[in-house]
Amino acid sequence: MALNYSGTTVEHREIDLRNKPQAMLIASPKGTVPVLIDGELVLEESIEIMQWALQRSDPDGWREVDETAARSWIETNDGVFKTLLDQYKYPDRYPTINNDQIFNDAVSLMLEPMEGALESHEFLSGDTQSWVDVAIFPFIRQFSMVDINRFGRLSLPHLKKWLNKYLESEMFNAVMQRYPTWTGSSE
Repeated sequence: MALNYSGTTVEHREIDLRNKPQAMLIASPKGTVPVLIDGELVLEESIEIMQWALQRSDPDGWREVDETAARSWIETNDGVFKTLLDQYKYPDRYPTINNDQIFNDAVSLMLEPMEGALESHEFLSGDTQSWVDVAIFPFIRQFSMVDINRFGRLSLPHLKKWLNKYLESEMFNAVMQRYPTWTGSSE
């Protein structure tokens, strides 16, 4: 979404994670996605790719946020919440963990604080959209989709409004295209 917003054109290559092309692994031995390659520059984290794109073009000032608050949101999201999300999404991988407790922990750790922030502002960092909202949105989307009915029963009206705004946005829908799987056989 940040690449689209910034107007940065890239060649998109869809990767089958069970059959990673050798060319990808040579460029990025870490073997994870996303990865962005720009000449000698290799970026292997979504946040790095977002920042790279926004340094190129940031027409609405997505980078103009309180850095301490932004860092706090991202650390919570990328740390404990991401772990809880994985446990909630893949309960078969974590058979000894109580799924209800994981759900409740995720709600209290991330969703309820987001609800609190969104009660007084349209976005997490205030009245204007920032890179923080766009960085966190995919994780909240994933969480909401694990059990749509259960998520729907949560009393988080501001968070749900925020989530739906992104789900229905032109920006999100523009990037949610299906791409053919890249095998690495052609450049």
